[in-house]
Amino acid sequence: MKKLLLRVPEVTFVFWVIKVLSTTVGETGADFLAFDLGYGMPKVALAMSALMAILLFIQFSRLKRYVPVIYWSIVVLMSIIGTLITDILVDSLGFSLITLSIVFLITMIAGFIVWYINEKTLSIHSIDTAKREMYYWFIILLAFALGTGVGDLISEGLSLGYGIALLLFSGTIALIAFDFYVLKMNSVLTFWLAFIMTRPLGASLGDFMTKTANDGGLGMSMTTVNILFFFVIICLVTYLSLMLQRDISFEKSKQ
Repeated sequence: MKKLLLRVPEVTFVFWVIKVLSTTVGETGADFLAFDLGYGMPKVALAMSALMAILLFIQFSRLKRYVPVIYWSIVVLMSIIGTLITDILVDSLGFSLITLSIVFLITMIAGFIVWYINEKTLSIHSIDTAKREMYYWFIILLAFALGTGVGDLISEGLSLGYGIALLLFSGTIALIAFDFYVLKMNSVLTFWLAFIMTRPLGASLGDFMTKTANDGGLGMSMTTVNILFFFVIICLVTYLSLMLQRDISFEKSKQ
């Protein structure tokens, strides 16, 4: 019954699949809306932020528990917004990727420290209050912004290319998984490390699939990639919703 009272999902294989797909959609979706459709980064950032604010209001004022559709919609929106925050600061305001990555990292560490001082835990298995959920979403938004900066820094700033970046981040996540499953490293630490690293992984995957061959990519249509990934996300979120409803019905039948 305790897991039904949590405000965030269980960490399962499906969770990580949707997380990676969401980060990829955040990268390609931001570019599609801002450039392919011509709305521009500031307008898209404002529109996505407004929509995210509405969903967060619904989450905190009405739902107060984990609902797959709302949760993953917020994640996708934060992924898009995190991408645009970094891109606007770099492309429009002239900040360097190294500077932004350091600033986002320091801010995230500060967020973790404040969270831990106030709540004595960073485990997502303890996020059952509005205050803890607010810390959670703050860290996630920073993770998306930081991941975008680090991904662009590795693939573009250091000129390693999108394929190399994809392999590098995949290897890093595999190492984190090894540390958790084999070396029994702390589960909270490995979760947040993996969560942060899936952002540049998804961004690198999106860039690798959509950039032209001359730029080191596969040259796939951005529209095709977005539709395909959105479809898979919708299917998986529907599955999670059905499983959650089954669990709720089961718990009610026991009472």
